[in-house]
Amino acid sequence: MGGVLGALGSCAALSSCASCASSLAPVAACCCGSSACFCCCARCPSCKNSTATRIVYTIFLFLGTALSAVMLAPGIVDQLKKIPQFCEHVPNQHNCESLVGYLAVYRVCFAMAAFFLLMAIILFKVKSSSDPRAKFQNGFWFVKIILFVLLVVAAFYIPKGHFGQAWLYIGMIGGYAFILLQLILLIDFAYNWSESWVEKYETTGNKRWYWALVIVTSGIYILSIGAVVCFFLFYTEPSGCKTNKFFISLNLVLCFVVSMVAIHPKVQECQPSSGLLQAAVITMYTMYLTWSGMSNEPDESCNPSGALISSSNLSPGVGNGRTIFAAVLMFVLVVYSCLRTSNSNRLSSSQSMEETLLPDCTQDVESGNGDKDENKPRIQRVYDDESAAVTYNYSFFHFTFFVASLYIMMTLTNWYSPQDSDFTTLTSNWATVWVKVSSSWACLALYLWTLLAPVLLPDRDFGH
Repeated sequence: MGGVLGALGSCAALSSCASCASSLAPVAACCCGSSACFCCCARCPSCKNSTATRIVYTIFLFLGTALSAVMLAPGIVDQLKKIPQFCEHVPNQHNCESLVGYLAVYRVCFAMAAFFLLMAIILFKVKSSSDPRAKFQNGFWFVKIILFVLLVVAAFYIPKGHFGQAWLYIGMIGGYAFILLQLILLIDFAYNWSESWVEKYETTGNKRWYWALVIVTSGIYILSIGAVVCFFLFYTEPSGCKTNKFFISLNLVLCFVVSMVAIHPKVQECQPSSGLLQAAVITMYTMYLTWSGMSNEPDESCNPSGALISSSNLSPGVGNGRTIFAAVLMFVLVVYSCLRTSNSNRLSSSQSMEETLLPDCTQDVESGNGDKDENKPRIQRVYDDESAAVTYNYSFFHFTFFVASLYIMMTLTNWYSPQDSDFTTLTSNWATVWVKVSSSWACLALYLWTLLAPVLLPDRDFGH
């Protein structure tokens, strides 16, 4: 992990990127320096300092997620059984084998969440790259890797006690918050997707963009309707499962309402960019949350997914299709957030880019000078785009990754909760069901507000 993030980390502001690739001493400076030069690689595209930093933190989150998932692997579980506090008071050895992976995931994600929360506190109210704390945000990757490793090691020394139960409820709250953040990113993505295709159709007059919009929107709605049919077939019974019928029916009605509001003439007049594509994406996401919630029901008769963890069916969540989809969706939206923010904060001109280039990052690899020579290889250019003001809120960025770490923890453990105070058995629970289903209602309410706000408050600017 150290080698990967070190290579993707930073170069010292007074060290040339050419030297970074040619000797061991500057490589150490790249890992521990305070100014991000990203890869120091000629083949990598030039980019902004802020973009490079966020991409590295995303890779950091990905590696932490991979490490958490590894904790569920059978071979690793065999080693984790040797940790005394993991198997204390467990009725039988099989339960111990089943639970240690989940307990290890809790501890790795605790370390990852603690790291990002600590970064959020340290970087509170950083205004520009001239702030000394900004150098820690954009560099010193080796130091931060060591800090993370120390947090992981320390987490495994946490006594079993009530840690699992307490961290579970914190994880539920964080997971709920991240679901809402995901929705905001989805809404932004859907608006930009629709605007892009409509603009291309209006600019070129090519009807292929119009029909592409129609086909994609129709396809998403068809998939959503198909999901509703499957829900009624597999998650309900003619004489029972009234709660599931309520969830499915209510969300179906609410999705229909927001779809109609999205194309209402008054809404279209105040917000021309609104349309059925955004409503279709939100509808699909709502159906996903509905399915995810019902899949955590303790009542096996209404949950064909096998909700209860017992000695016979306990299995790691890493191989679960729902888990994989949730993790992929999370990382896609996190990467989109990084790139979206970057694209919306472009510098005004190429001249301003040249003036904020990080020192020595435009040197020739061989000669070490800045003379233009087509026969000589050039290296990556990374420039500081935050000398006047930061392009994103550092603390909020790390808080987002903090709740993402909690969401990862809950996803990998299937949102299961301890059945007793000793954390010896894990079960599905109704609290998780209500958390997920209520988050779908919150998502629909938030999207509905984005549609109605311009109508109800015409004097305010709601541009995104």
